[in-house]
Amino acid sequence: MIMKLAVALALASTLATPAMALDDTMTPIAIPAQPNAITLNTGPLPDAKAAESWHRQYGSVFARNVTVATLTPFLPEASKATGAAVIVAPGGGFRTLSMNNEGWDVATALAKQGVAAFVLKYRLVQTPADMEGFNREMTKLFSAGPRVASTSPKEEPSVTFAPQIADARAAFALVRARAKEWHVDPGRVGMIGFSAGAMLTMATALYGQDARPAFIANIYGPLSAMTPPADAPPLFVALAADDPFFGNSGYGLIDSWRAARRPVEFHLFEQGGHGFGMYPKTTTSTGWFDAYSRWLAMHGYLARKN
Repeated sequence: MIMKLAVALALASTLATPAMALDDTMTPIAIPAQPNAITLNTGPLPDAKAAESWHRQYGSVFARNVTVATLTPFLPEASKATGAAVIVAPGGGFRTLSMNNEGWDVATALAKQGVAAFVLKYRLVQTPADMEGFNREMTKLFSAGPRVASTSPKEEPSVTFAPQIADARAAFALVRARAKEWHVDPGRVGMIGFSAGAMLTMATALYGQDARPAFIANIYGPLSAMTPPADAPPLFVALAADDPFFGNSGYGLIDSWRAARRPVEFHLFEQGGHGFGMYPKTTTSTGWFDAYSRWLAMHGYLARKN
């Protein structure tokens, strides 16, 4: 979990095309209305000079230069609410956030199943304000190819990702503070993350202190070995074998959870690339959400708790 890895992931969502032909051009758009977004109390990103901006690509929308974190609720009908909740962390290499494919669409699907979902728009590493400058920077960063560096012992995730972990902690605190209003059980709040969002999910589970997610999901994030806490939450993992970043990096994370005798479920899809998210594709990776739903049901999160 290091910044070189975050750089390699910066355009990961744009490297994985869905089944249909979609325009891969990054087109700047006005910041869309987000009427239900709630500003978190973590404050503005220190020393930020570029303002938040958005662009469209692959029929989806992406945010970058996020300087103030927000949380957007997607609530099920009160009569269908199971009491479970999920914080949804989109990916984008800590440079962008895939708001549709790995955020709003995921939250909408969860809410339909009675699970309250909350999309976390966390603060990001700054990039050039203009799209041309952003493209130049990303092209330069990718000039060496999609190679993933190994973790340096000098780089501590709790420090590297301090702003993002703070945003995640604030999200958990807000959901629990308003649990009665949102028909949420404070003890049944989990987290799911995609790519860099998966890195944030793992960091929150390990270093998030009071966040303490009840269950977590790592969707095409790194699977490096780590030492889970004795009470590590149940973990769901989905990855494509042809993922250009993590498909050939081993499955140490799975082994770590198994060695600690903690619950873990791992789906390795033959194809899907990186960033498949909620895009409809001809590959079996499209079934990851159905598998995740069955996993939630197995753990009792799709039924009301007596």
